[in-house]
Amino acid sequence: MTKHNKAYMFRLYPTDKQALLIHKTFGCVRFVYNKMLAERKETYETLKEDKEALKKAKHPTPAKYKKEVEWLKEVDSLALANAQLNLDKAYKAFFKGNAKFPKFKSKRHKQSYTTNLVNGNIELMDGHIKLPKLKMVKIKRHRQIPSDHKIKSCTISMTSSGRYYISILTEYEKEVKDKEIKNVVGLDFVMDGLFVDSETGKKANYPRFYRQMLDKLAIEQRKLSRKKKGSSNWNKQRIRVAKIQEKVANQRKNFLHHKSKELVSNYDAIVIEDLDMKGLAQALKFGKSVADNGWGIFTSFLQYKLKEQGKQLVKIDKWFPSTKTCSSCGSVREITLSERTYQCTCGLTLNRDYNSALNIKKEGMRLLAQLPNVDIKLNFNQWGFSFIPH
Repeated sequence: MTKHNKAYMFRLYPTDKQALLIHKTFGCVRFVYNKMLAERKETYETLKEDKEALKKAKHPTPAKYKKEVEWLKEVDSLALANAQLNLDKAYKAFFKGNAKFPKFKSKRHKQSYTTNLVNGNIELMDGHIKLPKLKMVKIKRHRQIPSDHKIKSCTISMTSSGRYYISILTEYEKEVKDKEIKNVVGLDFVMDGLFVDSETGKKANYPRFYRQMLDKLAIEQRKLSRKKKGSSNWNKQRIRVAKIQEKVANQRKNFLHHKSKELVSNYDAIVIEDLDMKGLAQALKFGKSVADNGWGIFTSFLQYKLKEQGKQLVKIDKWFPSTKTCSSCGSVREITLSERTYQCTCGLTLNRDYNSALNIKKEGMRLLAQLPNVDIKLNFNQWGFSFIPH
């Protein structure tokens, strides 16, 4: 049996006293993180020429600051310990060349802290959750956590609109066997509908929630810009704007969750292009449309849901000429952005996005056939492939 992790997010409803302690913990975690980072930065600047001395250098811990600052003792000690672990991860990522040098956290940074399960200090009950220092906090459990899932840690966070959430990380044991691949679908990213699939040629019909809310958001943002920054009225208006933005984000996530679940339920392998969405948004000046679709979130949802069921997500190279290639005869020709129909000398006339989705599926099937230990039961001859699957 293999161990797996899964997180469940719920809404929290703390009392005023509990909310005050949560805010204190946010501040203490930020304070400890920044103090440790400042000392590490000083050590790094002093010893960066001597790598051996830098490796052996001792780093500060939250216990050191507790002796100096009394109010650090008021909050959960595990939250402070996790701040140290987060800084350690950031440093390791920097030295491996995977990230930039860690930055100091400001009050505008995401407000959150993580605590761990130790000696039954975290416990889920009917309508409440027991947490270190906070004790019993009201929780809205819109879904049940399976009984075989053991709680490992909890992350408490607050959104810009002042709502509190808890992400419960669980661990469970499950033997995930690779599924026999029978049904494959190719998805071609489109700006105005999320994707076109290779089976029906239809768009996902993403509702474009951000565009729907754009006029209302613009009105509220203009009101915010006319108020004195930092004033009571400015803060009230800031929360109104934040609530609109959060509603859009929640609507988007809900749609993407349902759409990804539908695809994962119906197919054994899903093929997509490995697109650079940031570069695409900048190059075509379609930043709002690209961000509204949430393609990056959608692909991450597909990935973990497919993995849970032993299914495959195949990413083909972004330079693969899916749009330029004829899905019938395989010939390649140049096609402009304004051409919405692909016409080939072989007689094929097809919507360009549907044609692209078919090509993505074909390339994905070719890549799947080259993977070791993947059981594939497909009729490859119908696609004109000359290779034999493993």
